[in-house]
Amino acid sequence: MHIAEIFFKDFRNFSELNLTPENAINIFLGRNAQGKTNILEAIYFSSIGRSRAAKDSELIRWEKDCAIIRINFFRADVSHSIAIEFSTDKKRRKILLDGGAIQFRGLIGKLNSVMFSPEDLFMFKNSPSVRRKFLDGEISQASPVYFADLAKYNRLVDQRNNLLKKIREGLASPANLDLWSEQLAIYAAKITLKRLQSVDKLNFLANLMQRKISAQSENLSIIYDVHGSENSDREKLKSIGLNLDAKKFNKNLNEKNLADFYRETLQARKFSDIKRGSTSLGPHLDDLKFFINGRELKIFGSQGQMRTAALALKLSELQFLKSETGEYPILLLDDVMSELDAARREQLLNFLRREKIQTFITATEKEYFPRQKLGKYFFVTNGKVEVEKNERA
Repeated sequence: MHIAEIFFKDFRNFSELNLTPENAINIFLGRNAQGKTNILEAIYFSSIGRSRAAKDSELIRWEKDCAIIRINFFRADVSHSIAIEFSTDKKRRKILLDGGAIQFRGLIGKLNSVMFSPEDLFMFKNSPSVRRKFLDGEISQASPVYFADLAKYNRLVDQRNNLLKKIREGLASPANLDLWSEQLAIYAAKITLKRLQSVDKLNFLANLMQRKISAQSENLSIIYDVHGSENSDREKLKSIGLNLDAKKFNKNLNEKNLADFYRETLQARKFSDIKRGSTSLGPHLDDLKFFINGRELKIFGSQGQMRTAALALKLSELQFLKSETGEYPILLLDDVMSELDAARREQLLNFLRREKIQTFITATEKEYFPRQKLGKYFFVTNGKVEVEKNERA
């Protein structure tokens, strides 16, 4: 997978941009607030149909009411195009895939990308929602079916929570809850099983990367944690093949057994959930836990170990998507070179060159990169992009 052409009009601080990246490493240099990150943001937006941090209206150039992103790319050596037009009125957003109109969810899995920014270095100490978002984003790009199931599950959680509040206030009967709990159990089982299978694969890949980066001195393990499970719940899970205490699951674990567990547990917690006004068990509350040499990273890890683990995790994400889809996604590295020491930068760049992954990197200094030819260099100044002169020859 690689991008052949990028076009913007009135996107962020770019009045217009037409860019032909190299099918290798592309480095965007410039001072802060010049527009480097906006290039990566447009690619990421085209992958998942939303920005990491901004509303549609905030992506439009000042005093303009409409912006356009168009990306031509190759997937499995077949040419495709994505065009997105959005305005200050969100209802006017228009998305075209190969010339045909689609909804934003239709973008998922078409132009796969992995974004790595300085915030990711602190993933391990952030809230569980950050780690769930990481995992869900990774699985969704590999499986649009999972993305649809997750959206359905989240709607069911919202609807069940609204009903719980109404029951608590005497505006609805507890008998109305059973139908929602039944549907929630079915989709909770789908989501949990897919996450467990993905974490199992990610755990293997991330540990390989961690050992390479740490010169074989560190083992990284990733555990899926079912939040809110009590001792009796853990015994039920163990009986169907998910042993939380031993941090492993039986490959024979299936959706039916998980759905039965969620159904029975939600039924048992019905009245406590009504009192609380929210659903106390389900994948919307679960978490990922990370361990270095058997010690939990969030609690015992050093700053260097967290940086190494974050890098290993992102590189394993590339490998995971390749194993699921057959090719590497686009890698977006936003100002992370300054956060990594020289050894980690070298490990990262060597991996990218060896695996021939198309990469877009932003940085403030060229000194972060080796002197020998690495890829294509662009200089970004106040929404204008110039290719390094010796690259034009």
